Amino acid sequence: MKLENKVAIVTGGSGGIGQALCDRLAREGAKIVINYRSHPDEAQKVKQEIEQIGSEALIVRADLSKVREINNLVEEGINYFGKVDILVNNAGLEKRADFWDVTEEDYDLVLNVNLKAVFFSTQAVVRHFRETNNPGRIINISSVHEELPFPHFTAYCASKGGVKMITRNLAVELGSMGITINNVAPGAIATPINEKLLNNPEQLKKVTQNIPLGRLGEPEDVAGLVAFLASDEARYITGSTFYVDGGLLWNYQEQ
Repeated sequence: MKLENKVAIVTGGSGGIGQALCDRLAREGAKIVINYRSHPDEAQKVKQEIEQIGSEALIVRADLSKVREINNLVEEGINYFGKVDILVNNAGLEKRADFWDVTEEDYDLVLNVNLKAVFFSTQAVVRHFRETNNPGRIINISSVHEELPFPHFTAYCASKGGVKMITRNLAVELGSMGITINNVAPGAIATPINEKLLNNPEQLKKVTQNIPLGRLGEPEDVAGLVAFLASDEARYITGSTFYVDGGLLWNYQEQ
């Protein structure tokens, strides 16, 4: 197993892509800190699945818009398992609105969860890596929209563009310590966040026509790449974005 004896924190680990990440990392031997904010029952289900696999899990509730709670999340993981080796910044959200109708409240929510939380979660884990001389792994779940315009989601695109630059900058700043940081950028993935799309055959057809592989991705398509980047096999990869989008980025047309 690629990640035996490793400990991974997965933010937003209670559903969607996060659930698949927890499952795959556990199958590779990692112990998992499952972060959630609003769905304790779903987090408990993920924990049970991990235990059935034969690994261990800890559930920690944290509102990632608050640095105090981010620090507590990392501290609880370290106190419980004795260390952290891997951080997967997966938690994220989006709010649709015409640019001229975006509220300060929604802007702050999107930027806090998608960008601020990545910054300070990474900071907390890097401090631990430095204290323990651990060349750890950081993987951010970004989006094709770190690169691709997405009308009516300007705050979301800004947040993901910020994650791209955090990743590039920290690859340089942290490289001398052996710490790697990379982005995995999904396209259209079949998760609850796309429930309306999945239940709208006409719109779904329009989207899949833009995807050269002809289908939405599955959470497991993302999880496999994250497991690789978290492993020693990826020890010479840093500062990069890997698109998991079926070719969407290079064939996208706004409908």
